[in-house]
Amino acid sequence: MGIFERYLSIWVAVSIATGVGLGLVYPTVFESIAALTFAKVNLVVAVLIWVMIYPMMVQIDFSTIKEVGKNPKGLVLTVVINWLIKPFTMAALGWLFFEGIFASYVSPQTAQEYIAGMILLGVAPCTAMVFVWSQLTKGDANYTLVQVSVNDVIMIFAFAPIAGLLLGVSNIHVPWDTLLISVLLYVLLPLVAGIVTRKKLNGSNKNEAAINSFLARLKPYSVIGLLATVVLLFGFQANTIISQPMNIVLIAIPLILQTYGIFFIAYFAALKLKLRHNIAAPACLIGTSNFFELAVAVAISLFGLHSGAALATVVGVLVEVPVMLSLVAIVNKTKHWFNP
Repeated sequence: MGIFERYLSIWVAVSIATGVGLGLVYPTVFESIAALTFAKVNLVVAVLIWVMIYPMMVQIDFSTIKEVGKNPKGLVLTVVINWLIKPFTMAALGWLFFEGIFASYVSPQTAQEYIAGMILLGVAPCTAMVFVWSQLTKGDANYTLVQVSVNDVIMIFAFAPIAGLLLGVSNIHVPWDTLLISVLLYVLLPLVAGIVTRKKLNGSNKNEAAINSFLARLKPYSVIGLLATVVLLFGFQANTIISQPMNIVLIAIPLILQTYGIFFIAYFAALKLKLRHNIAAPACLIGTSNFFELAVAVAISLFGLHSGAALATVVGVLVEVPVMLSLVAIVNKTKHWFNP
């Protein structure tokens, strides 16, 4: 695990502080950036999100999908958790906290935006960091690749309908045209670009070394894209954050509960299914973590750079890594629960 991944929460926290500081000192600069939009998509943020997402898609080898028949129970567990359970528990926690427990602390409009951000996180299963979690738990690398590839294919067709359904149930207006454009821009096109890139680099010799070298060259730009996006988002919301700092804590509480809750549901199911540990570990961790880059991009497109939905998705970045590292520790300490 590289220094960036290990200390991601620290880098994000520094970016948050930098963004808030710059937003207070140079508000007109951030207003000018916010105005650079086309079809409700902020062009600057779109470029940064693509810089983050494209390298992830190059990692995915969709030829591995032909292996889905091997050890199907682990794949079924991942799909069920990601698409039939996690989005709905995330929405339920959003409703519970922001329409119930925390209702007196935020306005109804702000509460709806926070719920929307949580829903978008819940409908976006992890694509990149799961390879790190799999490695740390000695997961089956090839099987992890199959799981991620299948989830990405499902995401093309399921992300928009499930997100639209849960947002609609939450009485949040769903601009379907913008939602579909977001899926096209941030899921389908990067996937196609990743496939084309892999094919070009691979040639006919399965040249994984060329792919790894290419990804290594891209990684610094991906890191810069993520941190620059965080700086921009918190710069746009600097005044709101300074006047209401507790809102970040309010968002973090249900997100943390969701992460631990989904993990233990998946882990219990993996035990009952008698999965091998090296398949159970990544299967559970895929369902637990989020594709926060996608959630951030869609939240910005649907609700705007200054929205509570965008803020909620970025708080997801802040809490995910320390929580996931604690779950990795649990997985490694309980390896003896599983059959050899």
